[in-house]
Amino acid sequence: MSWRRRRESRWARAATYLALATVLVLWAAPVLWTMVTSFKPHRDIFTVPPTFVFQPTLEHYRRALGLAGGRFIESSQGGIVPSIWNSVLVATATAGLSLLIAVPAGYAYARLRFRGRRPLAFYALFTQMAPPIGLLIPYFYFLNRAGLMDTYTGLTAVYLTFSVPFGIWLMITYFEELPRELEEAAAVDGAGRLATLWRIVLPQARGGVAVTAIFSFINAWNEFLYAAVLTGTESRTAPVALFGYISTEEHLWGPFTASGVMIMVPVVVIALLAQRQIVRGLTLGAVTGARRR
Repeated sequence: MSWRRRRESRWARAATYLALATVLVLWAAPVLWTMVTSFKPHRDIFTVPPTFVFQPTLEHYRRALGLAGGRFIESSQGGIVPSIWNSVLVATATAGLSLLIAVPAGYAYARLRFRGRRPLAFYALFTQMAPPIGLLIPYFYFLNRAGLMDTYTGLTAVYLTFSVPFGIWLMITYFEELPRELEEAAAVDGAGRLATLWRIVLPQARGGVAVTAIFSFINAWNEFLYAAVLTGTESRTAPVALFGYISTEEHLWGPFTASGVMIMVPVVVIALLAQRQIVRGLTLGAVTGARRR
């Protein structure tokens, strides 16, 4: 009987590893294909069947950065660099402002009892349920009337509407995991609520703060729909500018894939450096909910 169980266990592990390997291949294949294509000479990109042995070239990266002649998204001098800089500004501003709002709001929801607490918490959660396409026209109308179309301020304000609710709920789960005894001891010593939050609570919740900032940055960096409609030549972000290489007349797949690799690199580096915090941020809410039940 024990032999049969061990055999079934081996088959179960083998099936699990096979499923994980399949998912990994399906996820990694497009990324690896993009990277390989970005180094292929132009003539080898369109060969059928695909060529895997070729002389690598950096020509596509030079064209994407505006270091060589040709048609570019922005200009022959800037390439995609101005759009990448726009993405850096908007994503950094979104992450910073999200922390300024989400950290104190999450602490208030986790520790304070006030009138309207539950309706406000539900409203923050409800904003996450609304489909992005359904909010596009109201955002466009508001920014157009306010004179904020094609501006960093307008796009950042739109991104805050979905990064702040997510940050609030993430910070609530972190703050509720912290013991209240330290805060009570600080109150006995005469520390105010803000001093307790700054000196006692935040050092213990720095992992949650980091995860909130990372997710806000990545979401703003990768967002395409709102940026495609609400920006123009002044504040166009990298994901939108990337599609400038694709037109009805010509598809510049070499610079397209090179730009795609440059856009992916910052996100991949951030994800690798903070993978433990990201996994903990994704699973903490489920663990907290299981404990409460």
